[in-house]
Amino acid sequence: MATPAPAGEEDAFSRYRSPLVSRYASPDMAFNFSERKKFGTWRRLWLYLAQAEKSLGLPITDEQIQEMEANLDNIDFKMAAEEEKRLRHDVMAHVHTFAHCCPKAAGIIHLGATSCYVGDNTDLIVLHDGLNLLLPKLARVISRLAGFADKYANLPTLGFTHYQPAQLTTVGKRCALWIQDLCMDLHNLERARDELRFRGVKGTTGTQASFLQLFEGDHDKVEELDRLVTAMAGFKRAYIVTGQTYSRKVDIEVLSVLASLGASIHKICTDIRLLANLKEIEEPFEKEQIGSSAMAYKRNPMRSERCCSLARHLMTLILDPLQTASVQWFERTLDDSANRRVSLAEAFLTADIILSTLQNISEGLVVYPKVIARRIQQELPFMSTENIIMAMVKAGGNRQDCHEKIRVLSQQAAAVVKQEGGDNDLIARIRADPYFSPIHDQLETLLEPTSFTGRASQQVTRFLKEEVYPVLAPYQSKMGVKMELTL
Repeated sequence: MATPAPAGEEDAFSRYRSPLVSRYASPDMAFNFSERKKFGTWRRLWLYLAQAEKSLGLPITDEQIQEMEANLDNIDFKMAAEEEKRLRHDVMAHVHTFAHCCPKAAGIIHLGATSCYVGDNTDLIVLHDGLNLLLPKLARVISRLAGFADKYANLPTLGFTHYQPAQLTTVGKRCALWIQDLCMDLHNLERARDELRFRGVKGTTGTQASFLQLFEGDHDKVEELDRLVTAMAGFKRAYIVTGQTYSRKVDIEVLSVLASLGASIHKICTDIRLLANLKEIEEPFEKEQIGSSAMAYKRNPMRSERCCSLARHLMTLILDPLQTASVQWFERTLDDSANRRVSLAEAFLTADIILSTLQNISEGLVVYPKVIARRIQQELPFMSTENIIMAMVKAGGNRQDCHEKIRVLSQQAAAVVKQEGGDNDLIARIRADPYFSPIHDQLETLLEPTSFTGRASQQVTRFLKEEVYPVLAPYQSKMGVKMELTL
């Protein structure tokens, strides 16, 4: 049994580390939810507030502004931790820490603001930036799958309903169904990003009373302060009304689209896992990759399994903001804080990971046409019986007589498959039956797989042209990134 390291000798491996960051997440998304990004953004928000207040006539000097600008990233995290331990208040701990390196500006840092000025506004910035990180990744996945769908638009494959053999489709058409879901997710992520607003400067209960006092009852200046800070932070609009916080329904909106993305990816990767079992399609498998520590021959779809595993986690996280929003009393309660520290970050980190993994999968999918063709031949004879009956009727046969003949021969062939473990010999039985001699020379044509796929290939071509390529156009400059996984 492993023992803890002696006191004072702990290293990174002696404490729990979230695998979302230590194993999987991209550096960009990990930084987006880092303490350096968070507290650096707090300082920038304090700077914006001071700059706006100065521009509207409050007695703030250029020297104070310059001092704040010079120390935006000069964060003493050790001091901040000591201050928080002493004060039991994270925002005031960082006010004091910032003031320590900005002694001239100390008196005007956080002027008129409440903790949610930095806390909530930073969260909205981080959510916005997080969505901007996810969108190009999702677009790349759609692009890679679009190339795959186009390449295999004409390759017939056995369709499945209820995971039972059904009418033929094509490999590309099945992929188009995956793409359609992801395009919906792309639209939803863009909408969620574009609808995000800034909390702005609202004060302790959202009434802006403290700022109205600072500006001696000048409502126009308070509104202009809100507008200026919102613009400095990169937002076009702020919420007109808030409590102490922005409405926690905003978190529901954002995490719901991420949960929906998780559902899409879980479905896609489940399909890939099932197809891998059929040996029709496989995800990339590296030369020295090991599928099983015991069974050396195995080629497990571990990337798709990872996506499904993490997608389940992503889908469950929507419950957190739903419950948080429902129990916020009046203008605000603090029981949202600890929950949101976990749920918001984990949702974005998880979405980031499964998109990176799915991009890697989509860049290396392997198709086995001969395996697909063999499975079609095992099932196609039964599917072709209606075509055979129609051909016999055209050749002068009686529909009911032909139907009975086909029924008997089909039952015999099914018995060979199910009871004897043999191949489907229905066509051989039809060839051997003189009743069907009028169409014996048509059987190869009647059994051509492409005649059973309907308009699948045409649908793929139209879908890609009209619905997929247009939504990818804004992301063309970011399509060149190839995804390599470290684990």
